[in-house]
Amino acid sequence: MLDRYLVISADGHAGADLLDYKPYLASKWHDEFDVWAAAYVNPFNDLVSPDADRSWNSERRLRETSADGIVAEVLFPNTVPPFFPSSNLTAPAPTAAEYERRWAGLQAHNRWLADFCAATPGRRAGIAQILLNDVDDAVREIHWTKEAGLMGGILLPGVAPGSGLPGLWDACYEPIWNACAEADVTINHHSGAGLPELGYEGAARAVMLIEIPQFSHRGLWHLIFSGVFERHPALRFVLTEQGTGWIPGALRSLDWFYRRMDLEGSAENLFGGDVVAQLSMLPSEYFARNCYVGASFLRPVECELRYEVGIDRIMWGSDYPHSEGSYPYSREALRATFAHVDVAELRIMLGETAAKVYGFDLDLLGPLAAELGPTVDEVAKPLESYPADSTCNAFDEFAIIRAW
Repeated sequence: MLDRYLVISADGHAGADLLDYKPYLASKWHDEFDVWAAAYVNPFNDLVSPDADRSWNSERRLRETSADGIVAEVLFPNTVPPFFPSSNLTAPAPTAAEYERRWAGLQAHNRWLADFCAATPGRRAGIAQILLNDVDDAVREIHWTKEAGLMGGILLPGVAPGSGLPGLWDACYEPIWNACAEADVTINHHSGAGLPELGYEGAARAVMLIEIPQFSHRGLWHLIFSGVFERHPALRFVLTEQGTGWIPGALRSLDWFYRRMDLEGSAENLFGGDVVAQLSMLPSEYFARNCYVGASFLRPVECELRYEVGIDRIMWGSDYPHSEGSYPYSREALRATFAHVDVAELRIMLGETAAKVYGFDLDLLGPLAAELGPTVDEVAKPLESYPADSTCNAFDEFAIIRAW
């Protein structure tokens, strides 16, 4: 495999066709599901298009991702689970009255996902979902996730302002961190987590697009300053599809606040002195030990920051099957971003770190990579123009230049 790269996409999305969730629901929900499904109007174009089955058609997905040079994927949710008002990546936390139905819907997705991953042993790391309304339910699902062989771990919801739930720093969630540490389960935080309801009027949609990553970033400092990584040094926390360029500046800012809070007599010490007294490391040091980045369609300008972020922290992702992802031009996207990158560094970012974080078997995937992976010489050839019919964000710099 010396002449090819092993590529594991750290950001893929999958989910069942709406009616196919029914067999995974407890029978007591079937009648209510029929009523809900009949009335539901899917607002997402990619889930009603002729290509919608990329989310659930196992054979098609395997064929297309393999042709794109990808031998394994980490799978976040994509479709709308039973009883949800919208995609669960951006759906608000359920009210007390909604919780039981919504929880049943998430469990149906998790069980469908376990079967979907089992269809291609060792090539899909499914990520199970939890809710924060009932910590005991979440803990039981974490242990089920491990037993079911969902290698991806769990998707940690964000806590939006005004949701009524305690922030992620709250001690009530300690059983969740304990369960993930005990079961060696990775915690994932995807773009869309913690987004408040902004509506769709006026500039709201544009503001939502701009602010989606910012609300997701908050989980990082919530877990750092609440001491989660201090108490659980082996815990793995992955920030996915939130960009990468923001990380060096954010870590410098967090370290500054830490030092100011630790400085006796400073104004910041009054706010956080007791907090940082419980921490033994700088925020940037916790990041370097506990945190990783699911860097979907990493842009060339972000690749230049790889040493500041940490080469062993970055995991490339294609975002298949989303329209802004790199399919079917993943090879071109790799050339656009990585043509100048050292081969050893690139092997780490394209596959080795993801294998370590999610438990992929490199002995299993190696022969597939030797057959399907992009060649070293291919990726090393700079991309001079981008595919005109692609909306992949990895080509943004080409697109902007062309538009101007």
